[in-house]
Amino acid sequence: MADSRHTSSNPLALAILVLLFERPMHPYEMATTLKERRKESSIRINYGSLYAVIDRLLREKLIAVRETTKDGKRPEKTVYELTAAGQAEMTDWMRELVSSPAKEYPMFEAALSLLPALPPEEVIDLLEIRIGLIEKTIQEIAKEEQVCQEIKLPRLFSLESEYYKALTLAEYKFSKDLLADLKRDTGGLRSGWSKMRKQLLASKSGGQRYTNASGTVSEGLIKEEQAWSKKHLKRIARRWIPK
Repeated sequence: MADSRHTSSNPLALAILVLLFERPMHPYEMATTLKERRKESSIRINYGSLYAVIDRLLREKLIAVRETTKDGKRPEKTVYELTAAGQAEMTDWMRELVSSPAKEYPMFEAALSLLPALPPEEVIDLLEIRIGLIEKTIQEIAKEEQVCQEIKLPRLFSLESEYYKALTLAEYKFSKDLLADLKRDTGGLRSGWSKMRKQLLASKSGGQRYTNASGTVSEGLIKEEQAWSKKHLKRIARRWIPK
């Protein structure tokens, strides 16, 4: 598995090393080049932190100042270049990333691991919203593919888009399969989930406000939770679903 010894494992730092491997650049040129190549789709680029990353690479002697110029009253422009140590770091880092799978922590995976916190009926509605949004993403991917074909972009420069498409399609299939299993109650998934939540809600109520004489959860708490879920879903719909 890949480790994190490389410059705090910041992909932006790696991107800077690769840019300087191509040619010396000043920070503004780095930022515009990344933007022109749409690397923000694959690398989380915080342009405000670009200079902080450059400073760290400079301290670690992975890059060096090539020249500083000044044009009239404009601020000084510092051009950076890759050092031998920086090129070695870049090569080693790239080899590690390509060869060694690393455990990542997607937010959807985190939500799935904590899913029992929500009632299954609400999750069904939420998954339907998610699937609709993924379908729009798939349409956008198709449009981008069409543009790449029209401009005859070499495949080498769109491999990250292929990877993103594969991940998106996999998530789409998983979400649809999970939704179908919940609706069909495959393997008792939904019914078992509902039973567990009733027990949880009963324990949270302290056996007083929402429990009846038999010790089971009254309909009051269930209806209260369902009402909150509907209100929350409406808020999500207003945010994500176009009118």
